Amino acid sequence: MTVISVEKDTDALTLTFVAEFDADVDRVWQVWEDPRQLERWWGPPTWPATFTQHSLSVGSRSSYYMTGPDGTQAGGWWLVTAVEAPTRLEFQDGFADENGDPVDSIEPTETTVTLDSVGGKTRMTTLSRFVSLEQLEKLVEMGMEEGMTLAMGQIDDVLRA
Repeated sequence: MTVISVEKDTDALTLTFVAEFDADVDRVWQVWEDPRQLERWWGPPTWPATFTQHSLSVGSRSSYYMTGPDGTQAGGWWLVTAVEAPTRLEFQDGFADENGDPVDSIEPTETTVTLDSVGGKTRMTTLSRFVSLEQLEKLVEMGMEEGMTLAMGQIDDVLRA
């Protein structure tokens, strides 16, 4: 499995995933940059994502929806806030309605992705920051920890393709 650790820090209001891949940093960056590759892993295996808009430039917005086994769709969006290709990406990550518009019922999280070369592999650290303990607990209860672990577990197959 590619995910080597998951740490929930209720004091810092963060959830951190660390994964390692047998590929260089440039190749791992591609799974974030290319929407077709991103679709192959963003979302757990039973909830695959479809990106309708995606760009990794500061100020750009990505829109996507995930489709569940029964056909239910859950929308999401990113607002890219920082890019240092190929080693760092920051974005707001929120929920969207059926039209792709942001919903206000859950605040967006702030996500930072860093890619580091470690012994010929790439270590990817994904840090999500929450606005409150209630938000952190709600998203973990909704399956964020398990879902992201399963989603990142699909990256190895994307890298081999």
